[in-house]
Amino acid sequence: MQAKTPEQSKTIMTDLVLPSETNPINNLFGGELLARMDRAASIAARRHSRRIVVTASVNHVAFNRSVPLGSVVTIEAKVSRAFKSSMEVFMDVWIEDRESGSRAKANEAIYTFVAVDESGRPVEVPELIPETDLEKARYEAALRRKQLSLVLAGKMKPNEATELKALFE
Repeated sequence: MQAKTPEQSKTIMTDLVLPSETNPINNLFGGELLARMDRAASIAARRHSRRIVVTASVNHVAFNRSVPLGSVVTIEAKVSRAFKSSMEVFMDVWIEDRESGSRAKANEAIYTFVAVDESGRPVEVPELIPETDLEKARYEAALRRKQLSLVLAGKMKPNEATELKALFE
């Protein structure tokens, strides 16, 4: 299995916010954005693994800015780290103002996917080799996020979370 770079999994989805997708104050429903992010992230995970992928968790979502009716929304998704069978996918959500054309980061999210075979059993995925400073930072932080998630779920003992302990020593 050949290692891949985050750029090889990169997925960019661009869409328009329509009236049926907005709340009473004409902003995109949060659930609609979550679904769009899930689709973009699943494509990135599939590109990395070349396998069937399933959403394992939504680890983090930051709704920093509302997304108004008529906005052009672009979701950029890249695998930020690959583990044995799971992949963390980091997404940046951008909105483009319909009048000025200016672009601003509105939200971000981190999802985890697991590659599976046709029977739904986890399968190994290729290693990820980060290249840019941002990719390297996200790659390093992914292990801390995974360990924190495992500790909170009771699947790892706190004293085994070496990356988390290193933050406090």
